[in-house]
Amino acid sequence: MKQYPPYLDLQPVMSVQGTVRLPGSKSISNRTLLLAALAEGETLIKDLLASDDTLVMLNALQKLGVHWEQQGSSQDYLVKGCAAAFPQHHADLFMGNAGTAIRPLVAALAVLGGDYTIHGVPRMHERPIGDLVDALNHAGAQIAYTGQAGYPPLHIQRGHIHAQQLQVKGNVSSQFLTALLMAAPLMAKTYDVRIEVLGELISKPYIEITLNLMQRFGVTVEREGWQAFVIRKGQRYVSPGMIHVEGDASSASYFLAAGAIAGGPVRVEGVGRDSIQGDIRFAEALEKMGAVITRGENWIEARSGGVLQAIDMDFNHIPDAAMTIAVTALYANGTTTLRNIASWRVKETDRLSAMATELRKLGAQVEEGADYMSVTPPAQIQPASIATYDDHRMAMCFSLASLDGKARRGAAMRILEPHCVAKTFPDYFQVFAQIHHEELF
Repeated sequence: MKQYPPYLDLQPVMSVQGTVRLPGSKSISNRTLLLAALAEGETLIKDLLASDDTLVMLNALQKLGVHWEQQGSSQDYLVKGCAAAFPQHHADLFMGNAGTAIRPLVAALAVLGGDYTIHGVPRMHERPIGDLVDALNHAGAQIAYTGQAGYPPLHIQRGHIHAQQLQVKGNVSSQFLTALLMAAPLMAKTYDVRIEVLGELISKPYIEITLNLMQRFGVTVEREGWQAFVIRKGQRYVSPGMIHVEGDASSASYFLAAGAIAGGPVRVEGVGRDSIQGDIRFAEALEKMGAVITRGENWIEARSGGVLQAIDMDFNHIPDAAMTIAVTALYANGTTTLRNIASWRVKETDRLSAMATELRKLGAQVEEGADYMSVTPPAQIQPASIATYDDHRMAMCFSLASLDGKARRGAAMRILEPHCVAKTFPDYFQVFAQIHHEELF
């Protein structure tokens, strides 16, 4: 395990430039691990993300009897599929704070049956899962809460899935729909399964990732817009043999923003114009702010186009990357407003509250609403000690406030508990140092 100091001091940085090779996508990594485990045949997963969240999934699959092995010192893993039947029918599974792991796994276990307990860190027990549990229990699953109703920890016992139509709310987390979609072929043995979304579906690009990966493993989903999805009977997951994990587009946002703020160019490799991840649209938000963006097949590059412009934009489609815009707004020429971001409140922390608190430490004027945030930058960014709330994205976002932009200079930042970046990007601060050529720790 990587060792981290209790805090990290970042000094103001005049300019940035360089190329960053991104770690693997968390969303793709954990979906692919579960699909490979459920599939017939062996799957070689290349460039799997090395992080706390993927380790949680790997350990859970191992406890369920799924055999996998790392290929030497690389991030390539060979997973031996269990053909939709986990060998171990009894297990106690610790899922950390990994939403991308716990939600699809709960759905798969509920359908396949057994006797399982699932729990995580205290914050995981504050993150809602009730909409998913309700949808599964209404279909015949047997899932019970062992703590507060609507939240983990859970006890899953063998039920009898009988419903041909499921309904799930779409306005809290797209991961609930992803979980049902991934489990649906396990239900659709003798009849078609239709999943209906109630209300507005948030974070739609993450559903695109799910559908794309299911297709790679041999399952086609028919869509009725964003309101319903049909899985025809008799489909099963079959290994594609080898699958490559794209670089993480959410992680790309920090480096692209750095290039837009502090000169650049900064190029990220591992995602490009053909990425299946919706967070590559973060670059469009930077373009609206006046940054110069160039795209290739497997890379994106950002550089400053002058003083950044304030924007007013709906970020429902890219809620994780939107956090980076909130800090980038410190360098804009007016008030930036991020709308439709209510999902921030049920992430690793209440991100709306946390972002507002920490931005105010830097001198910004912040208006925080139920589902929006407005950020008016200070005349001069103030040095601050940044609380990270055990949230990897808080630590990474606020590293950007140390940069010198066209409109105002960055300030010294003390990032408390930097170990939280291990959730998705253990080497973040070393990589961040590479683009401004300084040793951080």
